[in-house]
Amino acid sequence: MSDPRQVFTGAKLMLFAGADLVVLRRDRKPSIPWPGYLDFPGGERDGRETPEACALRETREELGLTLAVSDLKKAHLRDDAGKVSWFFAAHLPGDIVDDVVFGDEGEEWLVMPPADFIATDEAIPHFRDILRDYLEKRPGPAE
Repeated sequence: MSDPRQVFTGAKLMLFAGADLVVLRRDRKPSIPWPGYLDFPGGERDGRETPEACALRETREELGLTLAVSDLKKAHLRDDAGKVSWFFAAHLPGDIVDDVVFGDEGEEWLVMPPADFIATDEAIPHFRDILRDYLEKRPGPAE
C-alpha cells in the first residue's frame, strides 16, 4: 500500500460519550452506500486534508462538535481494494451529547451502548467488526 496518509479516501470517528457511542443513521438515498444504516460520523476526504482533519471536519459538519486532534486515537486502517479509510476513536464525557447540533446529512443521530451497535443488523456490517475489534484490543481503565 502507498502511504496511507496520502492516498486515503475518507475517515470515520467512533465517538464515545461516556460509556455510550454516538452514531448517525444514513439517509435512505439509493445513490449512497448503506442507505438507512447506522454509521459513525465521518466521510470523504476534502482536498489534501489529513486523516485527522477529515474526521474532525466531518464530525463538526454532521454533529456540530468541535474536537481537537489530541482527542483522536488511531483505531483502524481499512484498505478495501485500494480505497483506504482511517478510523479513529474519541472518548469524551457523556455530557458532550448536550452540545450536538445535528447537521443536514443523515436522518438522525443516536446514542447507544457500543454492544447494541455491534449486535444490530441496522449498523454497517464491517463497522460493527471494526468497533468490536477496537473494544477487544483497548486496554481497560487499570491497564
